[in-house]
Amino acid sequence: MAQSGFRRWIVVITAVSAAIMELIDTSIVNVGLTDIAGNLGATIEDVSWVVTSYGIANVIVIPMTSFLQGYFGRKNYYIGSIILFTLASYGCGVAPDLWTLVAFRFLQGVGGGALLSTSQGIMFDAFPPQQRALASALFGLGIVLGPTFGPTLGGYIIDNYHWSWMFYINIPVGILAVFLSLNFIEKKEDEYDIDRSKINIDWTGILLLTVGVGSLQYVLERGEADDWFEDNIILYLTVAAAIAIPFFIWYELRGTKTPVLNLRVLKNRNLALGAFLVFVVGYGLFTSVLLYPLFVQRVIGYTATKTGQLLIPGGAIAAVCFPLVGRLLAKGVSPRYIVMAGYVLFAVFCFMMSGYNAETTDGYFTEALLIRGVGLAFLNVPLINSSVSTLKPFELPTGIAFTNMTRQLGGAFGVAITNTYIAQRSAYHRVDLVSNINPDNPLATERINSIAQGLIAKGINSLDAISGAYRNLELAVQKQTLLLAYLDTFRLAGVFFIVSFPLLFLLQNKKMDAATAKAAAEAAH
Repeated sequence: MAQSGFRRWIVVITAVSAAIMELIDTSIVNVGLTDIAGNLGATIEDVSWVVTSYGIANVIVIPMTSFLQGYFGRKNYYIGSIILFTLASYGCGVAPDLWTLVAFRFLQGVGGGALLSTSQGIMFDAFPPQQRALASALFGLGIVLGPTFGPTLGGYIIDNYHWSWMFYINIPVGILAVFLSLNFIEKKEDEYDIDRSKINIDWTGILLLTVGVGSLQYVLERGEADDWFEDNIILYLTVAAAIAIPFFIWYELRGTKTPVLNLRVLKNRNLALGAFLVFVVGYGLFTSVLLYPLFVQRVIGYTATKTGQLLIPGGAIAAVCFPLVGRLLAKGVSPRYIVMAGYVLFAVFCFMMSGYNAETTDGYFTEALLIRGVGLAFLNVPLINSSVSTLKPFELPTGIAFTNMTRQLGGAFGVAITNTYIAQRSAYHRVDLVSNINPDNPLATERINSIAQGLIAKGINSLDAISGAYRNLELAVQKQTLLLAYLDTFRLAGVFFIVSFPLLFLLQNKKMDAATAKAAAEAAH
């Protein structure tokens, strides 16, 4: 039921805040892993589980959201998820050891997946049909701002406070969201008399989905760090995913009449194409969030705080563009054309970043990040709307949940391929650079002698000066190797967008009819 005036905007603030809170937590800890490892006495390899466990929980829960809302009722499920997320955040902050922290991060991901998947449906209900494009735009703003400002907020906390405050800041937001949800979010009509005894739970489907998607997410996130198939766990989970996912698909299509995820909706061409394109957008979003901080911190030497500050203008222009996109959609502008513009802008961002170097100034990074912000604003909401625009109303909850899952998997794929590609390109460029450092290369000899003379001038003996010159040259090689690898990886991300661009022409241009728009309001995001 549509709200009006003050109540409507309270619902908007509640839903968007909950979604941003969940998405911030996908990236906020990335800049604090070193501090967490040092404080808890863990290795960097082990502490990466803090990120992995959250992502696995997210990607398992998201596709089950439609079923869980139907079983518990949307409002109950939403409030329960906020409470779980908030309590788990407190548990993360007080965790005495790494594995307790990992366990609470998993619970936080379970609650967070529900927040992301339910908030937009709640927002849609607060707006009349003719204003729901604006509701989509406002919610899409949260989808982009969360991962974008996560590193900003995390960097500020790490530079000024204890890492546990990355989790404690969720507590007041969560308490406020529970209070507002109890008082301002209304139940749907079918939530008042749910007869759970008549709901058949697809336990087999849930188990297969958990094993298949959870294993795949683990392999994507941990593969590079654990040397892929040289690690037995990666090998076993790859086999588990290869068995569980096809069996899940067969079982949901043929083995049960009450599937936890109705895969038949993928017969719809728009949804199948849209899901793949959303996968590419997820890849681009999460890859850029990972690559940009690595680039500016490890190559140029920015602090975590400054790294985050440069993201603010891009986030601000996205905030301006999202309502504009909503108005364009409301006026009947084809989502496909808006998405095409977003694809082009994001590819431009990637190729701009692939041309920068260690001498690049703040202004150039700001310019590229502004283009990224506009591109993401043009991509998210129109692409999801276009993906589900040809579905029947009863298919929308599954269709939208599926696009959410593919965005998360795209992000996991992006992180995996980025880490692997950086490692491969670093090795390639190192061999190329080191091959030029030999006694037969006069430029290399001149550089070493110049560094050594500078060290001798500072009072260091000649033997130690030569050793120091080689060490300095090694550091320069490492820095240049990383720079070239990052540039290659930005270029690869741009290629993904160019290669998938022609698929946009295959999307049907169809505006949602009234029945579909109404059903979208009731969908679980």
